[in-house]
Amino acid sequence: MRVGIAGAGSIAFGTAALLEKLGHKATLWSPSGTGTLALTEGESLTAEGAVEGVFDPAVAESAADLVSGADAIVIALPAYGHRFVLDAIAPYLAAGQLVIFSSHTSFGALYLSSLLAARGITVPIVAWGTTIVSGRKLGPALVQVNTIRKQVDLATVPASESARGYAVCTALFGEHFVDRGNLLAIALSNLNPQNHLGIALGNMSRMERGESWVQAQNVTPNIGRLLETLDRERLAIAEKLDLKVRDIFQHFHLSFHVPVSTISQMNQEMHQAGHCGTGPATADSRYVTEDVPFGLVVTAQLARLAGCPAVLHESGIRIFSAMYGRDFEGENDILPELGLERLDLEGLDALCRSGFPPVAANCPQRRRIEPREASE
Repeated sequence: MRVGIAGAGSIAFGTAALLEKLGHKATLWSPSGTGTLALTEGESLTAEGAVEGVFDPAVAESAADLVSGADAIVIALPAYGHRFVLDAIAPYLAAGQLVIFSSHTSFGALYLSSLLAARGITVPIVAWGTTIVSGRKLGPALVQVNTIRKQVDLATVPASESARGYAVCTALFGEHFVDRGNLLAIALSNLNPQNHLGIALGNMSRMERGESWVQAQNVTPNIGRLLETLDRERLAIAEKLDLKVRDIFQHFHLSFHVPVSTISQMNQEMHQAGHCGTGPATADSRYVTEDVPFGLVVTAQLARLAGCPAVLHESGIRIFSAMYGRDFEGENDILPELGLERLDLEGLDALCRSGFPPVAANCPQRRRIEPREASE
């Protein structure tokens, strides 16, 4: 199959390498043009670790070029670049194509649904609870793939296209997927925001000083207990909403193939096995700048809707806003466009299952704010 990948960071490169390894044809698009410059100049993409090989994915020059001829389009860049990319690709998407969010945050699938509805069309949108690979981009054309996840939760909007969404993902990547049936479940399935909250808080001075440090090794018992408590808050929200999501222990077990224990001990096992990677060497890290406004803020909003307080998540938003001197809740540029604050839980559930209905050609389109520049 032909797959267009929006993004040029570690996940985009790792996903492209995996697709090529599995016999598909990947095309990468760097919204800024800089992330694929080495590939454009003739270098091959080299992957090390869980995916080994040298590959030659195509490079798209524009959003239109990325979408043209693709069977599926994968969104594989930080959430603060999602709106820019979705605004760019939406005019070119057509019936028969499919869009995959790797991974889904901040109801981006609903935002894309609203853009397509304004055009009067529906395209299946698949939301993953996490990425199929994890890793680090080590150079302009070099990616270290740390792991291929055993299991990835997904849901498709509209839910009537669930069978197709699951089938395409399986055809592309193999038997890794569990269909959770509802975008609401995926909204609470991404564990990065809660996990990165604890890890970044516990290691902020290392990040600010640009130190080189091993992440799993530094998930100490105290940090591990914080992650476990954050997870209990998330699971309580899911239970209140009658949603089934995996817990943090299943996440580390299935993603990094270590036996179930305390979260700190599981991370030490990961460290011993070499499945750990380095922590951020800058405070300007997606662990905060992406995961707070586009992850923690969403969890906190769902908690309020469910009447299930998420005290630690709310506190994390405020603590990081104070540390950085920024209003991270106000930096989310997707949620305000969806009008979710006007919905009750029943209305939100219906929207997550069906998406926005296509509008007639003579109806006024939804207002859209101007996109800001994307990051890879």
